[in-house]
This record gives sequence, structure tokens and C-alpha cells, in this order.
Amino acid sequence: MKYTQLGRTGLKVSRLVLGTMNFGPQTDEADSHLIMDAALDAGINFFDTANVYGWGENKGRTEEIIGNWFAKGGDRRDRTVLATKVYGNMGPDGPAWPNHDKLSAVNIRRAVDASLKRLRTDRIDLYQFHHIDRDTPFDEIWQAIDVLIQQGKILYVGSSNFPGYKIAQANEAAARRGGTIGLVSEQCLYNLAERRAEMEVIPAAQEYGLGVIPWSPLNGGLLGGVLRKQATGGRRASGRAADTLADPASRARVQAYEDLLDKHGIEPGEAALAWLLTRPGVTGPIVGPRTADQLASALRAVELELSEELLTGLDEIFPGPGPAPEAFAW
Repeated sequence: MKYTQLGRTGLKVSRLVLGTMNFGPQTDEADSHLIMDAALDAGINFFDTANVYGWGENKGRTEEIIGNWFAKGGDRRDRTVLATKVYGNMGPDGPAWPNHDKLSAVNIRRAVDASLKRLRTDRIDLYQFHHIDRDTPFDEIWQAIDVLIQQGKILYVGSSNFPGYKIAQANEAAARRGGTIGLVSEQCLYNLAERRAEMEVIPAAQEYGLGVIPWSPLNGGLLGGVLRKQATGGRRASGRAADTLADPASRARVQAYEDLLDKHGIEPGEAALAWLLTRPGVTGPIVGPRTADQLASALRAVELELSEELLTGLDEIFPGPGPAPEAFAW
């Protein structure tokens, strides 16, 4: 495994991030523990989760599964850089009870304590805002975070799904307060087929020293050899991937992508991950394996070297939007 600094911090993290969203809904606790053991054995030290994972009436279940894994001992907790998130309603489905979601100081405090209990740990290494809160000023958010850092409950703070201007607002507010490190990472939707983050989000992250943590690096399976799998009777596309394949032009691009990688003898999913590892500002993509075999495939991407010819071919199939403002102004 290879490692890098998380943004402008001194924290060293693996260049693959273990995503845990499937733990509970799709992968039972025993298999989830096996996957986490295999990830740690392979050198992945960066685990990502969220308080709402488990979904529906099982919100929080994923954090509980991770907490039970930590409780097995063996230095599991000390060897893991643990990231979780706050924002969503943790109550029953439907409108949240007032102050039981988003980023008010009272909900941040409540959510941290609840996550710590489920995770069976005394600290969260990276506490991430899962979405922007249009109603809560950053001065209030940072005041709450400062207290939690002083208490030792959290160490670093990151954002997720923030636009570039909110990254700037957040860190400018932190700078005005003095003594607050501000955001150190941004977790965003970014992959070969979805490159809009390159216009504003990634430049803002680089300007303010945030590490970029792409989620959905295979774009919902679209970049994982979906057409080949369908042709051989494998798992069919669903969700975002199925919607994309319904468009003939998009389907043709995916076919061209798979044909190009066949020519180079590279598995599509591994190439998609390896491409992200070449991108400026990217700390590491989140991989969310449902099985140990899927984890093994992701691990191979770290050692994969993509030729300039292949990188050029990928850009031709999935061109980026170009930098802002030129991408939309000139």
C-alpha cells in the first residue's frame, strides 16, 4: 500500500479509502469484519462511514458494526484513521424533530456523542459535514467544533458534497477565528464519467489545502465493466449506471471505454481507480466492497501504472469540463 498526507495535515493515510456503506444493508456483520481485517492487513488504514449508514430504521447500524470490530482488539482502533459524518436526520423517516439534523451546534454535539457510542471509541479522527447547511453560520459550526477538538472527541474536520464557494467560506471563517485549522478534506462525487468537480470543487480544495476523497469512483458500477458483465450474464446495472446506459450516446462511450481497456489488457474497475490516483489533489478514492474479492481487485489499482497513451485515450472518451471560468465563460 502507498500512503500520502491528508491535505495540509501531518496525518498519513492510505491511497485507498475503505467505504463501509454496504456494511449492514448488503454485507452482514461477520463478512464486514472479514473485509475490514483484510483491508487492514493490506495496509488500508483509512476507513470512511457516516452516522446515517444502515439507512431507514437501521440508521447507525454501520457504525455499530465498525464499533464491534474495534472491540475485538488487536490494535484495530489505533491502526485505523476513522472518518464519519454528520448532517442527516437520525430519527424515524420523515421530517426531523427540530434540531435533530444538519449542523447546528446542538446537533453536532449530540451527533458526535451518539457516533462515539456506536463506534465504541473515544475519538473520531476525521469528522465530516455530510452536506452544506444553509441555515447555520460557519462561526457557530466552528465554535462547536473547537469545543469538541479541545475535548479530544474529534481531531480533524472535513466536508462532503460542498461546492467550491462553501469550501472557501468555511475556511475563511475558520481563519478569522484564529487557532482553528478549518476543513482539511472534501469528499465529493468524482470519477472518469463525472468530472464536474474539476471546475470549482477541486481547485478550491487545492487552494485551501484540502485532500480530495472521491466517492463513487466507478460511477455506480458504470466504469466497472458493466457491459461485459451484462453480456456474460453477470450483475446488471442499476441506479445511476442503468440511467446512463439508457442513453445511446452514453452507452457508446462506455463501450468505447471497455474496448480501450481490453486493448491494453486492464480491468475497467482497476483502471478507473488508478486514473483517480493520477489526478491532482486526490488523496484516495473510496472503495465500497461487498466482498473480499472486490477488495482484492481494488488493491491492484494502487500498483497499476497507466501509460500516457491510455490516459490520452481515456480523456478522449470522457473529456473533463475544463477549468473555471474558461469552461463556461469563453
